[in-house]
Amino acid sequence: MRKPMVAGNWKMNKTVDQARELVAQLLPELQSVSAVDRVICPPLTALLPICAMLKGTDIGLGAQNMHWEANGAYTGEVSAAMVKEFCQYVILGHSERRAYFGETDETVNKKVLSAIAAGLTPIVCVGETLAEFEAGQTEAVLTRQVLAGLAGMTAEQARGIVIAYEPVWAIGTGKAATGSGANDVIAKAIRVNLAKLFGAAVSQEIRVLYGGSVTADNAAEFFGQNEIDGALVGGASLKVPNFLDIVRAAAR
Repeated sequence: MRKPMVAGNWKMNKTVDQARELVAQLLPELQSVSAVDRVICPPLTALLPICAMLKGTDIGLGAQNMHWEANGAYTGEVSAAMVKEFCQYVILGHSERRAYFGETDETVNKKVLSAIAAGLTPIVCVGETLAEFEAGQTEAVLTRQVLAGLAGMTAEQARGIVIAYEPVWAIGTGKAATGSGANDVIAKAIRVNLAKLFGAAVSQEIRVLYGGSVTADNAAEFFGQNEIDGALVGGASLKVPNFLDIVRAAAR
């Protein structure tokens, strides 16, 4: 039985003071929903203060990115060891990183292997763009992203990763994926390829989150699908009642 997970990706939002205020409002309710793994992924500048606030709770902390090298002349980057000082999780290969910062399946793979070696749990994002979706390339794109992005990993290591399926065409476009549609894609294009890499049994152990404009209104539709194990939440994670409603929906 895969435990549900809801991770909030704050993206480039919130100063340290604003982050503290948001977490202070979330904490009392979040701590009461232990049936779901809850993860907060604030901007890099807020990791240290939020780490202190989460100490003694069972709520996870995640970074939004990292570099694959252990150290060196990489101005503006952070290593897995630096992230591990504060976090248990790290988001890798997000569609915005791929679109705006030139990330490829190969660089995502380097980051995933580096994160695992450091003892972090990578939340690995995969998903097709609008052009790819309209061209009927969803399965081909996801097959490439999964096989290349997770290459070089053992089945035992794979048990600890999390996949986030984010159809890029459903994020901020007004177009919406359906729960059954996302479920079908995960079954045919993600779990099938996880099984190719790690075997059928392990592919069924790996949690796959949905991340495409998840809201308090549509969360239950996605969480009711047997292949969807939770959500990677963007904008709604910045609004206390919305994020709490999504977490509660996952618990149900």
